[in-house]
Amino acid sequence: MMRIYLSLFLICCTLGRMKGQEAVHFYAADSTKIRGDLYRRDYNLPFIILCHSEGADRSEFREIAPRLLNLNYNCLAIDLETGGSHTYSPASAQNSLRAAIVYVRRFNNLPVILFGSSYSASLCLLEAAANPHIQAIVALSPGEYFLPKIIISDVMEKIGRPVFISGTRVEYKYLQKMAEKKPTDGVTIFQPEKEKGVHGAAALTGNDITREEYWFALLMFFKKLV
Repeated sequence: MMRIYLSLFLICCTLGRMKGQEAVHFYAADSTKIRGDLYRRDYNLPFIILCHSEGADRSEFREIAPRLLNLNYNCLAIDLETGGSHTYSPASAQNSLRAAIVYVRRFNNLPVILFGSSYSASLCLLEAAANPHIQAIVALSPGEYFLPKIIISDVMEKIGRPVFISGTRVEYKYLQKMAEKKPTDGVTIFQPEKEKGVHGAAALTGNDITREEYWFALLMFFKKLV
């Protein structure tokens, strides 16, 4: 049965690559211009907001977003504002994320899914702890990036939505510790079996042998949300 699900999913992935994206922009509460790529399947479907890892931009999701469309979602990949700082202060990036949530809710009032990589995975968890418009969170290799003011392991206790966390084998125990305050029936923590795995969103792209494992685990998580 697992092989059947995986085969169907890989077919969907191939079909998803044919879909393009539309460049959009909108404004944060402080009038900062936010740029994004809108991947639309049907405006009546819920949105996934895609947040890139540190040092990247929204193009990190050009392979990933079309595949997610085939799970019956729209996607919006955004460029997170850093505020011109090399430190991991969440304030500017959180403005971008909140503006994106407001933007997609113009199309429908359905709760959104936050999807982050590395630094932005932690940002998504932070936002979900206080925002009632979040359905679920996908956090790829989150970490304690906001110490000492913000501790993500404490934030986890406040999140009442389903959470998918993935990481490498090396990261796995660290991620378990981070998520230990979250009720176990509300969190999925994944590590690959075949090899050590890949950090962040890069686990879903490229040619690493574990890529299909990550995608299958993610598919199973989305199936639970339906």
